[in-house]
Amino acid sequence: MEMITNKLSEDNKNNGIYIKTPIYMRNKFFNYYLSRNLKIRRFEIQDAQKLYENHLEEEVKKWIPNESYADIQEAREAIRFYAECVNEKHLPFVLAVELKKNGELIGDTGINEVDGKPNEVEIGYTICKEYSGNGYATELVQGMTRFACETFKVKILYGRVMHGNNASVRVLDKNAYSFVSEEFDADDDPYGKGMLIYKKEC
Repeated sequence: MEMITNKLSEDNKNNGIYIKTPIYMRNKFFNYYLSRNLKIRRFEIQDAQKLYENHLEEEVKKWIPNESYADIQEAREAIRFYAECVNEKHLPFVLAVELKKNGELIGDTGINEVDGKPNEVEIGYTICKEYSGNGYATELVQGMTRFACETFKVKILYGRVMHGNNASVRVLDKNAYSFVSEEFDADDDPYGKGMLIYKKEC
C-alpha cells in the first residue's frame, strides 16, 4: 500500500541521524530512516537471497548461531513475518540495513520485547564481514537505540553479546551501554560460553 505523505522530521536531525517519519501510511507504520551511511528500511521479498547469504557467514553463525535460515524459502517466510510485524507495529521489529552509497544489503537489525517487562526491549544487529570495521554497527546501534526510545517509548534497552565477541562489546560501549551481568545456559547460547548483558536507559 502506498504512503500518502511523509516528511523529514527536523527533531531527528541529531548526530547525523535522519529519520524519515511517515505522517500517514495505509496499513504501514514504518518506511525507513537514514543515518550518515545507512538506510534502515523494511525488508522486501527480493531481499531473501541476500538475507540467507548474510546469515550463512561463519562470523555471523559463530556469534548468532540460532538465527540462520535453512534455505531461501525460509528467509522469504521470515521476511513476510517481519513485514507483518512492522505493519502492525508490534515486536519483534526487524529491519534491513542497506549501505546508502551502493544499495547493498549489508546486515539487519531489530528490537524485541523482554518477557514480562513491557517498557524494556532487547536490541540486535548484524553487519556482514565484508563491511565490518567501518563503524557501521556503531552507527546502526546509535540510530536504532534512538528509534526504540522515541517510537516505542521504551525506558530500557538491553544488548546481549556472547562471551568473546569483543567487536560487539565495543559497539555497545561506544553507544554508552553499560555491562550489568553475565548469563549462562541461555537458549541463544548453545555453546555454553555465557552471554554478557548490557543496558542503556532512554
